[in-house]
Amino acid sequence: MKTRTGNFPIGFRRGGGWQGDIEALAQFAKNAGFEAIDLGKATREDVAVLKKHGLMVGSVDLENWQNLFSKDEGERKAAVQQNIAYIREANALGATRFFLCVMPKDPSLKMTENLSIAAKSLSELARAAESLNSMLVIEGWPGGWPQFSNLCCNPETYRWMIKECGSKGLGINFDPSHLVRMYIDPVRFLDEFLPSVGHVHGKDTEILPEKIYEFGVYQFSAFEPHPHCGENVWRYTIPGHGQVRWVRLFQMLANANWKGIVSVELEDASFTGSPEAEQQGLNCALAFLKTV
Repeated sequence: MKTRTGNFPIGFRRGGGWQGDIEALAQFAKNAGFEAIDLGKATREDVAVLKKHGLMVGSVDLENWQNLFSKDEGERKAAVQQNIAYIREANALGATRFFLCVMPKDPSLKMTENLSIAAKSLSELARAAESLNSMLVIEGWPGGWPQFSNLCCNPETYRWMIKECGSKGLGINFDPSHLVRMYIDPVRFLDEFLPSVGHVHGKDTEILPEKIYEFGVYQFSAFEPHPHCGENVWRYTIPGHGQVRWVRLFQMLANANWKGIVSVELEDASFTGSPEAEQQGLNCALAFLKTV
């Protein structure tokens, strides 16, 4: 099934639990109308199952992320070589989008130092990906509290890294849900970075105004627990249940003749707790995205 605007194929990112059974997962995806699955690690066996069911490989995850950004040169170089080999192997299976977050191994270092370390690894990996007509797609999740240490999640750091690496093999996994929670305009972001977008996550964020009044945005509640898949004043949702202007974003992608997959990333507390709930969430997300 595809989106109305842009005719983009719709897939989803593989999760845990029942989704570990690739045969059952592929059968669910095909029956529901999805066209692709983001696999995590690409194995020959999993890709064969997708192909058997007529499904595309979406993104696949790079390996050993933190060692890629280690200040230990030997550790870093070993992780780079491991991932270059993996990129070649996965590309031979049909993967072209390689997902990662730029999480430093030692967040206590100065951010500029960690950025320089990361740029060394990403430059090498991006060249390897580009030689195979593939792309690294960096996810903009800002990282976990209290450090929020992702080195590439906002315009300043994405812009710097793209320029520093200077390769078409380095790109962005565009997930507007993270931008919304950081109060960064996804439309303006896409307008600037659209040439670097290699993959799109179908995920949304709901801002909770009453909670902002109650706690503000700097402190957590003294008495209430964090919501699942969120924090005090926001929560992740399936597309259409949050603030994202999906029609405008898809129009921008279509006008640029963007070719890629929109993959649902299910992190919505309303659709968790059982296989049935997760399947309902994926189906609801698909039903929305195909009308956009």
